[in-house]
Amino acid sequence: MTLLFRAALTVCVLAGSLAAQTPALPLSAPPSPADAPSPEVLALRLSKTTPLGKKPDWSGLDAYQGVFTRAEFESAWREIYSTESGLPAPLKILADTVEVPTGQPLTPVKHIAFRPEGAPRPPQPARYWRAVEELPPQAGRPVLSDLKIALDPGHIGGAWARMEERFLSFQPGEAIQEGDLALITARVLQERLAALGAEVVLVREQPEPVTLQRPGDLMAEAAEILKEMGILNPAQSYEGLAGDAKSQTLQWQAEKLFYRVSEIHARAGRVNERIKPDLVLCLHLNAESWGAAEAPQFSPQNHLHILVNGCYSAVELEQADVRFEMLRRIFQRAHEQELPLAAAVADGMAFATGLPAYVYTTPNARRAAGNAHVYARNLLANRLYECPVVYLEPYVMNHEETYRRLIHGHWLGRTLIGGRLQTSALEDYAHGVVHGLTAYYQKHRRP
Repeated sequence: MTLLFRAALTVCVLAGSLAAQTPALPLSAPPSPADAPSPEVLALRLSKTTPLGKKPDWSGLDAYQGVFTRAEFESAWREIYSTESGLPAPLKILADTVEVPTGQPLTPVKHIAFRPEGAPRPPQPARYWRAVEELPPQAGRPVLSDLKIALDPGHIGGAWARMEERFLSFQPGEAIQEGDLALITARVLQERLAALGAEVVLVREQPEPVTLQRPGDLMAEAAEILKEMGILNPAQSYEGLAGDAKSQTLQWQAEKLFYRVSEIHARAGRVNERIKPDLVLCLHLNAESWGAAEAPQFSPQNHLHILVNGCYSAVELEQADVRFEMLRRIFQRAHEQELPLAAAVADGMAFATGLPAYVYTTPNARRAAGNAHVYARNLLANRLYECPVVYLEPYVMNHEETYRRLIHGHWLGRTLIGGRLQTSALEDYAHGVVHGLTAYYQKHRRP
């Protein structure tokens, strides 16, 4: 058993006792006194934030006092934001409020009052994005007129692809990089969606990071992560190392903080403060495990899934910033837009690509929107971006036929690959997104 696994196991055990002590809904029996953490231990755990996360300003939830009924909140919690296992979170749904631990010693709990059942629904508190019913009437114009869409090409690509572990090559002289493929797809989509009337902005326009930080700037944070794992004197470099030994180095942890955490925080700043879109489409491609980077293996699997925000575990909700960001999404009603949007885009993508639905076998995701291709999952991007987010994961890059198609990039029509005429995988990707968005807004926006 590695140190990393032991640390993860310890966190899960602690979270179980916390969850049982403060159930959100009466889903499990209370713990025995011996199992319950002390108030001091509990307060310390609930005060922590995610790596590079900010301590929340809980007064930011005051605007949502009296906005939701208890039934509305419970429905969102049960159907989207909780795990299907029903594992309670460190918050309590009371008769007329939701009680949230803040992790702050002077104000340890925050109460957000429910609107009484039958009371008129108040105006939605200010937010920068608009729901479909808030858009101006279409009035004979292109179907996406007035809509502002941000396209977020996943990962970074370019010279950073190997560090990101998003570089795949089966023979010398050829390679695909997820960040580059996502950027190509974004540029195709930008033109297509603009032709339908949308204002379209790319969150990342080049194969370069949005964040100004680099791995060398994050060594102290990397050391702190390793310290919490019980590794007090980590190796500086992972040169010559692999597996657990590699992940327990300062270099590996700092690089991961750079491209997975700092980069997403920087993009969130760009989305929430500068672009302020009505919708973000996060463009990714999937992969199955391909083994060693220098000798990758093809996979027979090829599939599609679409993600919305949700499925928060008790362990995740021990972190103060995660609790705050989840509640903000609930009270802004982001899920009410995400679910039907994701279902429509999933239908369009399934039609265009012919891909079957991916099936999660892990508890970090749950089915959503009544669509086999759509899952709820708590990711950094779909939590930090404050507007509705549809997160796309089509194709398995190391599926042999898909890899051959992706090597050729984007094209129109058909070309001979593997002895038969085939369409571009990226063109099918773009076509599916356009088809889904068009169908959704034609159905739901005012004429």
